[in-house]
Amino acid sequence: MTESYEAVVVGGGAAGLSAALVLGRAGRRTLVVDAGEPRNAPSAHMHGYLSRDGMPPAEFLATGREEIARYGVELVRDRVVDATRDGDFTLTPAGGGSVRARHLVIATGLKDELPPVPGLAERFGRDVVHCPYCHGWEVRGLATGVLATTALSVHQALMVTQWSKDVRLFMHQVPEAELTDVDRRRLAAAGVEVVPGEVAEVLTEDDRLTGVRLAGNGPRAEGAVHEREVLYVAPRAVPRNELFVRLGAELRETPFGSCPVIDERGLTSVPGLWAAGNASGFAEQVVNAASRGYRAGAAINGELLLADLDAVAQV
Repeated sequence: MTESYEAVVVGGGAAGLSAALVLGRAGRRTLVVDAGEPRNAPSAHMHGYLSRDGMPPAEFLATGREEIARYGVELVRDRVVDATRDGDFTLTPAGGGSVRARHLVIATGLKDELPPVPGLAERFGRDVVHCPYCHGWEVRGLATGVLATTALSVHQALMVTQWSKDVRLFMHQVPEAELTDVDRRRLAAAGVEVVPGEVAEVLTEDDRLTGVRLAGNGPRAEGAVHEREVLYVAPRAVPRNELFVRLGAELRETPFGSCPVIDERGLTSVPGLWAAGNASGFAEQVVNAASRGYRAGAAINGELLLADLDAVAQV
């Protein structure tokens, strides 16, 4: 049996729950399909969300699920593995069956792929972090390292100096020769020490990060240990864009992968198909993702209302 909904939201993070909340409060029959893989799960707390600063991500999502349930929104734990469109959308969950939707919100976010440095992944979200706006206050003033994986790591190192004056940029996968004159002048002005050579491992002691060991393949490396208390890294962001591809949405190439082309409300090039949160772009913090979801939910309700009125009026 195929269940039909006015809107289906794929992804139960901040963006998806926010869209579902708006739709539920508008009386729309709405389903959220959530695989339960939030990007910020490694973090103990989230920050920068007014009135929710310091709240554990799991608690935030649990509260959101309780709120949408008040308005009759259904939520199932599953993964959508296929989607087609013939006017409406037909979704195939991994658990079997099918679901029909007049409008579809994809809020599946993205996943982080960390550099394969021993000891790095185990500390991610604790003292290996990626965003100074998310974690900078909590690690302010500590001996800080930045692991360079792309040219953008220079910008990351410069930003980090707002929270620590003891910053070392470990060039790792970026040849020192790729630093521009502007890069060097800015790094020097900010007091950032540039350390050539590849990082071989992240060191820990008593469940805390204590430093990094170089591989010894640089002119001044020699397998040296640099004592650090926190390490910033820029994970490779991999958009979960499979459903956009299956439905033929127009994509745009970004430094962080292929993302859908959307208007200011989140509508893609496919009628009725919406993107919210990190599914629409890399730089959406939790508060931004919730805003994107809210905007998409309100727009969908308006679209449904006008479509139903036009059907009655035979416009």
